[in-house]
Amino acid sequence: MGCTSCASGADGQPKGCKNNGTCGTDGCNKLTVFDWLSNMSLPAKMTPYTGVEVRFKNGRKHFYQNNENLSLSIGDIVATQAESGHDIGIVTLTGELVRVQMKKKKENPDATKLPTLYRKATQKDIDIWQKVRDREADIQKRSRVIAIRLGLRMKISDVEFQGDASKVIFYYTAEERVDFRELIKEFARTFNSRIEMKQVGFRQEAARLGGIGSCGRELCCSTWLTDFRSVNTSAARYQQLSLNPQKLAGQCGKLKCCLNFELDTYIDTLATFPKRDVKLKTEKGNAICQKTDIFKGLLWFAYEKEAMNWHELTLERVNEIITVNKKGNTVANLEDYKIETKIDDTELFSNVVGQDSLTRFDKPKSSRRRKKKKRNSRGPVAAGSTKAKQSNARNKNRNNRNKPNNPKK
Repeated sequence: MGCTSCASGADGQPKGCKNNGTCGTDGCNKLTVFDWLSNMSLPAKMTPYTGVEVRFKNGRKHFYQNNENLSLSIGDIVATQAESGHDIGIVTLTGELVRVQMKKKKENPDATKLPTLYRKATQKDIDIWQKVRDREADIQKRSRVIAIRLGLRMKISDVEFQGDASKVIFYYTAEERVDFRELIKEFARTFNSRIEMKQVGFRQEAARLGGIGSCGRELCCSTWLTDFRSVNTSAARYQQLSLNPQKLAGQCGKLKCCLNFELDTYIDTLATFPKRDVKLKTEKGNAICQKTDIFKGLLWFAYEKEAMNWHELTLERVNEIITVNKKGNTVANLEDYKIETKIDDTELFSNVVGQDSLTRFDKPKSSRRRKKKKRNSRGPVAAGSTKAKQSNARNKNRNNRNKPNNPKK
């Protein structure tokens, strides 16, 4: 994700708009929405919708009412109503699309019942907001130390200050119920502020923090996915994926949400395939399904007594055999219905530099090592032999070379 000002340059390097998430198009932010109605004028005698969508830290969004009819655009920093005091956020959407977003999130689109948007943030508001946001990383570390010292089985994943620095929100995850009454007291004494604890799920934690998935792209939950549907292992079984938890689990530790993306297509296609427990009755014996290829429409069957010998059949041929079996008859064998695959004689790949050699990484031993081994294998040399004399002469020459020259007195 990225706006036009922080896209890649001519040399392929990222430009970097350096707006720190406050760019005018809101393209650098999480869960961004494209306002495709921005260039269209409203029909006659139609008042503009006063609802405004405001984004806070890590994709937290709320809707507010623009009572003062302020001229707002995407990227403006505004002061909004809070339980006590005010909060600072960034405008992400205005106009009629706000009503659509509220209906999508199952909220009441009546703008009169929304909290109030006070004003555009002043420079003093922005300075206080930036100062407390710089403290969040340090406070998160200190809060984790306090929670460990109290022996609480919880993980504080994120810390968020209210815009006027009057309240701190701690987001945490825990597998069991946590009694954090003593923790709140110590937080209030240490940080001198009102404390609010919010428990989030593991998927919501990954959506807030963000990251890169195994596909190489940003996490779906932090960029566009808003509804977290439950994911079961049956989704992997329908798609014929190996039930390996290390590959199927995402950064949140749960099954990946993308397993549901193509599940409906697989279910609709599998409805035309016979069930896995259906046996094909032949004169040679019953045949059991070993493997199916949904995209190519192929099935592999093997006789019960010859489980290692698979026969490749098309879906149409399998349905023909099943209709014959339903009438009480049996076919001769599977070989009559088997697909004959022709192998082309043309060479598709030529081993030019030995890529397919299994021993291409094995380095041959150097000749020096071989010579040393030969010398050692010959055994000790006699003291009076000519070889011993030659070696002694060589050693004397080496010693004379290494000796320093004595200066003349």
